[in-house]
Amino acid sequence: MFFVRVALYVLCAAAGAYQAIALVAVVRQLLRPKRKLSPGAFPVSILKPVRGVDEGFREAVASHAAQEYAPGFEILLGVGADDAEAESEIERLAAEFPSVPIRGVVCHEKTPNAKVGRLMGLAREARHPWLVVNDSDIRVPPGYLADVTAPLTDPRIGLVTCLYRATGSTLAARFEALGIVIDFAPSTLVAPMFGVSEFGLGSTLAFRREDLEAIGGFGAVADYLADDYQLGARIHRLGRVNRIARTAVETGLGAATWTGVWRHQVRWARTIRVSNGIGFSGLPITCATLWAILALAAGMWPVAAGLVVLRLMVALVCGVALLGSTEVARLIWLVPARDLFGLVVWAAGMGGDTVEWRGRRLRLARDGRITPA
Repeated sequence: MFFVRVALYVLCAAAGAYQAIALVAVVRQLLRPKRKLSPGAFPVSILKPVRGVDEGFREAVASHAAQEYAPGFEILLGVGADDAEAESEIERLAAEFPSVPIRGVVCHEKTPNAKVGRLMGLAREARHPWLVVNDSDIRVPPGYLADVTAPLTDPRIGLVTCLYRATGSTLAARFEALGIVIDFAPSTLVAPMFGVSEFGLGSTLAFRREDLEAIGGFGAVADYLADDYQLGARIHRLGRVNRIARTAVETGLGAATWTGVWRHQVRWARTIRVSNGIGFSGLPITCATLWAILALAAGMWPVAAGLVVLRLMVALVCGVALLGSTEVARLIWLVPARDLFGLVVWAAGMGGDTVEWRGRRLRLARDGRITPA
């Protein structure tokens, strides 16, 4: 029994240390000022792959078109040959913002990752030396374009990415959105503190065209489900450093169901596992809620209380202060449940090699490539 308690103290200490480090990482990001337009900045091509007109699509594109960026920018939206609804919406947006070049590009490339096929078509049409890629439903605040491109004037920087918050219209969607800002975002900020910066997030990928060409273009990641991570890793291997911008963006989860949330989370977990297996395998050690429950069961209530306080501090500072989520304060009582749900997802993600993505069933190879299911 003595050795069990000692082991429990050690694991609680490890979980507490992680939460403390996460809090430091979040505060450090919070104190980082947003970047303004830098001398030497280049014009930008914003590339957005589109698959139908999702809820919030118009608002997302409009938030990009409203950016103030003196060197100039264009917005290219990649659509399929039969996506008439998206083409019509793009034409309306182009008429609404006549001072910004907004174009729909019909993309014919067939790739295992259909999104990357769209990006390959968009890259051929892009006119500018700097590229910003994000998903079609990403909404951005004023000053976004200057903040995410300013680091690119430093030749040591290869790629800039952004944290994000999510909104949803159902309890299931809000529950998933909660996990993004209280769990995923802090862990993303911890990684660079230990020299890990090779990743990128689909919420924003800003980089130079010359670096994209140096890694073989978008075609180099067309076989991977985690195309954002693979793109970041390849640019990083050019000897560059990837950065997380101060700006946070927003995405919508719509009216997600519990089944949809489960499938999405398991897909995400298995994708992370094949991209970063060592980091993924150690996730339970960081779960303060798990160790707080076990500490309480063992009568170590001061330890349990300390872990809970640290966990809630990270959730509130990251979710509310840093990412501007209005949901975290309302749903703070769900943090323990969300943490335990994350453990179940982790267990499901540790095994299996199939995922469901946009109605398709895919199989992941050990290196993260998509193979026939």
